[in-house]
Amino acid sequence: MASDNFVDYVKIHCASGNGGGGSTHYRREKYIPQGGPDGGDGGRGGHIILRGNAQLWTLLHLKFHKHSKAGHGAHGTGNLKTGSQGEDKYIEVPIGTIARDAETDEILFEITADKEEVILVPGGRGGMGNNHFKSSTNRAPQFAQPGEPGQEGWKVLELKVLADVGLVGFPNAGKSTLLSVLSSAKPEIGNYPFTTLRPNLGIVSYRDYRSFVMADIPGIIEGAHEGKGIGLRFLRHIERNSLLLFMVPADSDNVAKEYEILLNELRQYNPELLLKDRLLAITKSDMLDDVMKSQMEVDLPAIPYLFISSLAQQNLVELKDMIWKKLNDE
Repeated sequence: MASDNFVDYVKIHCASGNGGGGSTHYRREKYIPQGGPDGGDGGRGGHIILRGNAQLWTLLHLKFHKHSKAGHGAHGTGNLKTGSQGEDKYIEVPIGTIARDAETDEILFEITADKEEVILVPGGRGGMGNNHFKSSTNRAPQFAQPGEPGQEGWKVLELKVLADVGLVGFPNAGKSTLLSVLSSAKPEIGNYPFTTLRPNLGIVSYRDYRSFVMADIPGIIEGAHEGKGIGLRFLRHIERNSLLLFMVPADSDNVAKEYEILLNELRQYNPELLLKDRLLAITKSDMLDDVMKSQMEVDLPAIPYLFISSLAQQNLVELKDMIWKKLNDE
């Protein structure tokens, strides 16, 4: 997927519909000249509703349609007829979309299933007709409730990438290269920091026509949990992965130390991320001989690891085996 087509953050303005006013009508029929009140209730205003759509993977369709407005409810009429409801406005979003209030930054809800519908902005309630206000002392009330006004305001929609495997590493750790080799995804690859500015998803084929989804997420830097670099946007996507594959290049000064820095950034952002299964891939290992690998293994962290090379196609089948086993480990 082209990175320019991936939008994971939009700010939209929503306006729900006004509720219709209640009616102050009285029953007037032949032979019933002084019938009682029969004003109907007003219809409610239309809601702004988010609906999950498993066929969507980006918020791109909302980037240039930032205003959503629902219909107004109709006024009540005589003969106790309730006004029609305002037309609801549906906004289709990918699964994993989080809705926030733009002013308070409060998380409102998350869309977690296909066709799931949640009201983002409720419409105004319709007013009650004068029939509701009759009493023994007021047989002909001459008032009815007005409809409630709708609500409007800015909302933020954020998308957390949903994938089986998330690639975690510093910039230029080889994440994009690995994804391009294992799948048909074509992420931008360059020898400079932050080549990847948006997540890229790729479907990795496995044996017997099975597959899993891998996410190449923008490179992390030390201090990412404080918002340095593009850290907070990066870390948000990590939460939606089942398995984390840490990637550290073989030419790193200290593989174990670099792994600990990455792990600490996740810990500072959300300690629950440490509950996810973790694997380690030492990339660019075609530059190592067996002796150098043996020396490095002494200090490697106590998690499953592999020496790999995406360009030289070394241990990539073994890597997929290790990932598949961990994903399906009961």
